[in-house]
Amino acid sequence: MATDINLNRLSVFVTLVQAGSFTAAAEQMGTTKAMVSQHLARLEEEVGMTLVLRSTRRMSLTDAGERFYEDCARVIADAEAAITRLGECRDTPMGSLRIAAAGDHGPFIVAPALAEYVRRYPQVLPELVVSDTIVDLIAERFDVAVRIGWLRDSSLRSAKLADVRQCLVATPAYLAAHGTPAVPGELARHRWIALTVLPSPTRWIFSDASGAKEAVQVEAAASANSTLAVHALVMAGVGMAVLPDYVAHDDIAAGRLVPLLPAYELPPGGVYAVYAGQPTVKVRAFIDLLKERMQSGSPGIQASTA
Repeated sequence: MATDINLNRLSVFVTLVQAGSFTAAAEQMGTTKAMVSQHLARLEEEVGMTLVLRSTRRMSLTDAGERFYEDCARVIADAEAAITRLGECRDTPMGSLRIAAAGDHGPFIVAPALAEYVRRYPQVLPELVVSDTIVDLIAERFDVAVRIGWLRDSSLRSAKLADVRQCLVATPAYLAAHGTPAVPGELARHRWIALTVLPSPTRWIFSDASGAKEAVQVEAAASANSTLAVHALVMAGVGMAVLPDYVAHDDIAAGRLVPLLPAYELPPGGVYAVYAGQPTVKVRAFIDLLKERMQSGSPGIQASTA
């Protein structure tokens, strides 16, 4: 029997009892007295009991009607509270926020932004998961992933937050032992450290000042799936590699790394916020905060105007 009840009629029943008459209930709901009476009659038919005693002058609840009203009033109140809470979630960042980021930029870019986010939105409980594997946002229940580099084709949505400069580097010791390349074509004879998470870790396209492009295919002497691991191998003198400038910046400034082929440029990468479906208010607030912080000029990162 219960599965056949039209739950909308519970609201009509509660309104009728609270209003005290069919006429007053009809006015509150913007309908007719006959329609209120019809809803009540069908509800009584569905529950198999008389809930309201009617006369030409007054109405009163049966014993069953009084007990049923108390339960229905709680149900309606809970539903209204749920709708209110849902509206608050729509308008105010709250609840959990699960974020994925890679090992190189998770601690250096995402975590500081997340600290500011928590101060701004204390009703949000964030979780930052740092991994150099590309996570499945939907299957692993992530709200947003921050990815740097070049996005692969995907059904996910993304917002570009900033541009990242790519820098070809090696240590002074490596260059002393193996020589310094003067043009991209000389890279093929050098030891290369490949970042395997890239779509083409051993193929790079260089552009000169005139815009002419030259593609170079290199052979990896070592590889890793983490930017920080590639950085460590470069610092150990294993070979040369392309690193994001925000990773190599301090070492270049201190002379521990040497930027190579200064007359040429590599395609800039990007910082992207990736998410599934329409971003919720908590995700949108986090994306906006990340972009705001990047506009302050982090080393090697330039805010995107996209």
